[in-house]
Amino acid sequence: MRLGIFVPQGWRMDLVGIDPAQHWEVMLGLAKHADDGDVFESIWVYDHFHTVPEPSREATHEAWTLMAAYAAATSRVRLGQMCTCMSYREPTYLAKVAATVDAISGGRTEMGIGGGWYEHEWRAYGYGFPSAGDRLGRLREGVEIFRQMWTQGTATLDGKHYQVDGALCAPRPLQGTSAPGSERNGIPMWVAGGGEKVTLRIAAEYADYTNFDGTAAGFDHKSEVLRGHCRAVGRDFDSIVRSANYNVVIAETEKELDERLAFAGELFRKAGLSESRVDAHIADLRSQPAVGTPEQIVSVLQDMERRGMTYAITYFPEAAYDRSGIELFEREVAPALRG
Repeated sequence: MRLGIFVPQGWRMDLVGIDPAQHWEVMLGLAKHADDGDVFESIWVYDHFHTVPEPSREATHEAWTLMAAYAAATSRVRLGQMCTCMSYREPTYLAKVAATVDAISGGRTEMGIGGGWYEHEWRAYGYGFPSAGDRLGRLREGVEIFRQMWTQGTATLDGKHYQVDGALCAPRPLQGTSAPGSERNGIPMWVAGGGEKVTLRIAAEYADYTNFDGTAAGFDHKSEVLRGHCRAVGRDFDSIVRSANYNVVIAETEKELDERLAFAGELFRKAGLSESRVDAHIADLRSQPAVGTPEQIVSVLQDMERRGMTYAITYFPEAAYDRSGIELFEREVAPALRG
C-alpha cells in the first residue's frame, strides 16, 4: 500500500498554542521528517482559509503558498492538496501555478481538485456560494482546461463557466508520459469527492486518482458507482488509483489511546470551542477506522487494500506537538502494509 501524510497547517486547529512565528519551523520539520524517511510517498495540505469545525481566529496557512515552499524545501516526497477548490482561483491561473510548483519541485506535484463545500469561507472571501450544479460545472470545465494547458501548452474553451482563448502554459509541467500516473493529464489529477452523479463521472473521464469514503461499506459502494461511470465513458476502471483519507490515532494501550484522543479534544478547547463540540469531536475520532492499536489499524487497512484502496493518506491530530504516533505507525504499521 502507498502512504501519504498531511502536514498540519492549522485548518483543523492543529497548530493551536504554537507561536505563529514558529509555525513554519514546525510544518517544515514534519515535511522533512517524511522526506528523509521511506514510509510516506507524499505530503499533503488542505485548501481552506478558515478553521473547522467552525471559523475562528486560529491560523490556517494557504495551500499553494505551502506547496511552493515544500517544493523548494524537500527533495523526494510528492506534494499534494486534498483538495484544491476549483472556484477559489481561475483554472488557467491555477494550472500555471501548479506548473511552476512542478518545476520548482523537479516534477513532484499532484493536483487534488474538487468542487468546494465550505459555505462560510466562500461567502467571507467574496466568492458567493453557487449552487452545487454550478460548482461541479466549474470543476468539469476546469479540469479540461488543466489537461489542455498541461499536455498541449495552451487551452481554449468556450464553456458555461469559463471562457479561455489560447491561454498559454509555458513551460509546461515537467511531468509527462514518463511519470507514473501522469500519462493522461501531465500533472497527476486527483478528483476528490464521492458525488455519485457528477463528481465520480468527472473522475471517470479525467482522474488518475480518486479520493472518497474510507469505510469498507462506503468505499465499496462508491467504487461500484465509479466502475459504472468508467464503463459508460469507455475508461479502464483499474487505471484509476482509488485512495482514501484516514484520521490516525494510534497507541499500544487503551490508556495511551484515551490520552491521545483527549489531547485532540484539548486543542479544540484551547481554541474556545464549547464542551459539547469537544465531546462530539472526541466521539467522532474514536469511531474512525484507523483509531486503535497498530494491529487493529493494520487489519483495517489490509482489508481496505483487498477492496481496492491502494493509497492511504494519513492525518495525525497531534503531529505538530508529538511525533511518537507517527513514529509508531512508521515502525509497526507501515512494514505490515508493505507485505
